[in-house]
Amino acid sequence: MTGSMKTIENYLDELFPDARCELNYSKDYELLLATMLSAQTTDKRVNMVTASLFEKYPSLSALSKANIEDVIEIIKPIGTFRRKAINLIEISRRLDEECNGQLPNDREYLESLPGVGRKTANVVLSNIYNVPCIAVDTHVSRVSKRLKLASEMDDPLTIERKLSRKFKKEDLCKRHHQMVLFGRYHCTARNPKCDNCKLKNICSYYK
Repeated sequence: MTGSMKTIENYLDELFPDARCELNYSKDYELLLATMLSAQTTDKRVNMVTASLFEKYPSLSALSKANIEDVIEIIKPIGTFRRKAINLIEISRRLDEECNGQLPNDREYLESLPGVGRKTANVVLSNIYNVPCIAVDTHVSRVSKRLKLASEMDDPLTIERKLSRKFKKEDLCKRHHQMVLFGRYHCTARNPKCDNCKLKNICSYYK
């Protein structure tokens, strides 16, 4: 491991020793639905709408039979709500009918669900089934490029592959959460907190 990688890992461990997903869920499928809803919005906003959503529809069966206008009314604050409402109901129907209400440990199946791409599948697989994988969202992408763990032109899959080689396999889930939180609260898109950052000497943005 290079000195810069050790520096990055030590700082992430210092800042976020107990990093975890900030989406609220009490059932496995709720994490899948919440992650799908989180596209192009904040976890905080998703948690606001899912609190009402999961209370009104406490099972996959109930959600699969929900009136779409009622669902839209609940999730309206998160944007692109009509498409997400359609996805919510269809995912719930498929999991209920095809998987007996269980969330499968199956990447191919998860990615076949509407609104579920590789990032969402990785979040679910790593958090629910401890599959060693790293989900690349806008925060992870930005931090990776600034810390020169990836190139400016890299797409999410390329970044995922690079990070999977740089970090220990057993640490990938933890590193994902740490990089998300670091990007969300420190290495922000605008006005990042560079002055107090211990990684500024290896950061392309700061230089």
